[in-house]
Amino acid sequence: MASQRLAITWLGHSTFLVRTPGGTRVLFDPWLVDNPACPASMKKPPKTGLVLVSHGHADHMGDLVAVARESGAPVVGMFELCDWLSRKGIANVSPMNKGGSQSIGGLRITMTDARHSSGYVDNGQMVYMGEPAGYIVRLEDGMTLYYAGDTCLFGDMRLIGEMYTPDIAFLPIGDRFTMDPTAAARACELLGVRQVVPMHWGTYPLLTGTPAELKELVEPRGVQVLELKPGETAE
Repeated sequence: MASQRLAITWLGHSTFLVRTPGGTRVLFDPWLVDNPACPASMKKPPKTGLVLVSHGHADHMGDLVAVARESGAPVVGMFELCDWLSRKGIANVSPMNKGGSQSIGGLRITMTDARHSSGYVDNGQMVYMGEPAGYIVRLEDGMTLYYAGDTCLFGDMRLIGEMYTPDIAFLPIGDRFTMDPTAAARACELLGVRQVVPMHWGTYPLLTGTPAELKELVEPRGVQVLELKPGETAE
């Protein structure tokens, strides 16, 4: 298997396209068309080999059905969310629950806890999508990513750090509906990461937390903040 550099593309809000060292394109929380932060040139479903969904809010799975149909890629998510997806005619689902792990395409995926809510409006009715979750993704070269999803700070992040030793954490910082930069800085400490990718910020005026605030708190401790602009890719 040819080795490439890890590439992270931010499509705005909490939507990321990650190209792994083995060449797999992993899409996290696909929200494109109605995402005001997503560049116009990137609104169409990207070429994807695997989709990971953290929870059932529209700003995280608004384009999930379209992406799943277009790509045919396996979709990993909470059991109830995958059940709903299968009822929409999507066959390639790979449901799981917190604490469980599975291997797909050379990647080892573990579902972790997250503290939030999860419901999707379908035909005018709020549908329960199971509990929210985060993901640990161990890449082909052994590097480990932690995608927290939408969450507050919680003490078991220390256990996530001890058990999985993530190298990079994708953490929400916007406040109001998730952690703010102060809580995210504490999460970095609990997780033991040396690099953090801020997400769920700047999309709407209500989301007031900024990467600048996070940098002020964590960079003196040796944690690098990978601040991306929507549409930008970092390797």
